[in-house]
Amino acid sequence: MSSAVQIPPPTVRWDLSTLFSSPEDPKIEETWKRSKQRAEAFAEKYRGKINTDVDAVTLNTAITELEDLVMDCTKPANYAQLAFVTDTNNPSMGAFLQKQLEKSTELSVLLMFFELEIQELSAEKVDQLLADPKLSNYRHYIEVTRSFSPYRLSEAEEIILEETANTGSRAWVRLFEEITANQVYKFKVPGTDEVEDLNQEQVLSKLRSPDRAERLAGADAFSAGIQESKKVVIFIYNTMLQDKSVEDRLRKMRYAEHSRHLSNELKRETVDLVTGMCQDNYSLVERFYNVKREILGLDELTHVDRYAPLFPAEEPVDYDRGRNIVLEAFGGFNPTMRDRADEFFQKSWIDAEPRPGKQGGAFCSYVTPDTHPFVLVNYLNKIDDVMTLAHELGHGVHASLSREQSYFNFHGTLPLAELASTFGEMLVFESVVADANLKDKLALYAGKIEGVFATIFRQAALYQFEKRAHEARRTHGELDAGDFGDIWQEEIQRMFGSSVKLGEQHRDWWSYISHFFHTPFYVYAYSFGELLVLSLYEKAKHEGPSFGDKYVTLLRKGGSESPEELMGSVGIDLNSQEFWQGGFDAMEKLVSQFEGLWAKYSEKG
Repeated sequence: MSSAVQIPPPTVRWDLSTLFSSPEDPKIEETWKRSKQRAEAFAEKYRGKINTDVDAVTLNTAITELEDLVMDCTKPANYAQLAFVTDTNNPSMGAFLQKQLEKSTELSVLLMFFELEIQELSAEKVDQLLADPKLSNYRHYIEVTRSFSPYRLSEAEEIILEETANTGSRAWVRLFEEITANQVYKFKVPGTDEVEDLNQEQVLSKLRSPDRAERLAGADAFSAGIQESKKVVIFIYNTMLQDKSVEDRLRKMRYAEHSRHLSNELKRETVDLVTGMCQDNYSLVERFYNVKREILGLDELTHVDRYAPLFPAEEPVDYDRGRNIVLEAFGGFNPTMRDRADEFFQKSWIDAEPRPGKQGGAFCSYVTPDTHPFVLVNYLNKIDDVMTLAHELGHGVHASLSREQSYFNFHGTLPLAELASTFGEMLVFESVVADANLKDKLALYAGKIEGVFATIFRQAALYQFEKRAHEARRTHGELDAGDFGDIWQEEIQRMFGSSVKLGEQHRDWWSYISHFFHTPFYVYAYSFGELLVLSLYEKAKHEGPSFGDKYVTLLRKGGSESPEELMGSVGIDLNSQEFWQGGFDAMEKLVSQFEGLWAKYSEKG
């Protein structure tokens, strides 16, 4: 067992009062009442006026009014979601969230006509409108809205889908979140009769223990916990797969991931290029883990060993120290990044305390440009938690800088959203490794490489799992645990090659991954973001301090342009195989450096 000093996790919770003071805050109902009145007036004013001979002045005025209205009415639902994820075992909080979602639907139904009418305009009319400088701020919004034109249904049909989503897909997502957040994992402390009740985040952290007995006990506890809710979770996923299949058929989407590509503003060919290159470079994963097995002195690596530290647990990194590491790394690159990140600490925009009922994992919620973003992490005083903090604060800085944009231009697409987060991680890694001794550098490189692999190769493998799961459900009907397990094992084992043997209990480990449920095909955005960063980071080092200002300018643009336009502003072609190969070359360099460090360490030992 580890002899490292035990430090209690932080008791840091976010302050949501910039949105509302509590679920009983009268401002919530006032917001809904005001928004409904405004939505009804908006519909009366513009219905039937947009799809006819609308001029640029009228369209600009209408979009500006709509944008302000939508920004206002999203706040109660944002608040409810943030309150819910930190208290999922509270039935009243779940009911409060559901109420806000239902009220949000009422508003969506009233406003739905607007984008449908934009989509009905002829291409010639749209070209004429976009040529007018009065609409320059909304060019991207109009183009994205128009990209969905072939897949929109009639207004009546769209209303039905929106109304039923609250008792359909959204309800299933909520049930999944409540089940997984409140699952208790019975961890039997090795060598004792003691059993600890752990949440998901805590039990998964056992898989990173230097003690193999503890890792095995963690894997056993995690798998046993999964088994308790397995039947329900498999039913939920089957239902959600079919729900998406039905909607895709109604909208005439050509394949399951089609809608995600549209939302991400990426061509299928670009996504296939990048994810295909990930598969082509799986040999890097095998190469690294073969060296790791040698360092650990194991005859075989299994699913319980892949995240094992190379050496006994490092000294814990408490929250204050983790904060300082992140801020110093951000500030060393660009002072604006440090200042924006520091706001999260100074103004209680972070919820870092792990506790029962709190959702596992981490995320950044952008909220709205006239408020501010929030970050959720579960900080357990490990160096991995520092990297997670850097990741989410990368998102946070992006969201903070994007507040200069209006609401419809505020949030970029998922692949570029992951750019800022992974860039933040890289800054912290380089900062920490610079001052480390040989042994610590070896461990840090191992951790970084595993993080990069988890973000690029594992997410690409998860994407292949999703594609096959959706296709199998559409082709063969409802799937059972064995069907999902077969696909999961095949895709993840393909990534590891012969370097890691995935045991039988790993067959069910797909079932806790929330992205599969609430945002289908989200996962490839991580692969894009990390590969972008690896190439972009090399570019930053080559150009020197001046690149920091270019990077901040890029983040300030938010989602005001397409991914191709945004990355073009820093000299990157997203359709270039040569560019993407630069990311894999950077990974190969990391692995080579790791191998070199191990050779030096072995000689000294």
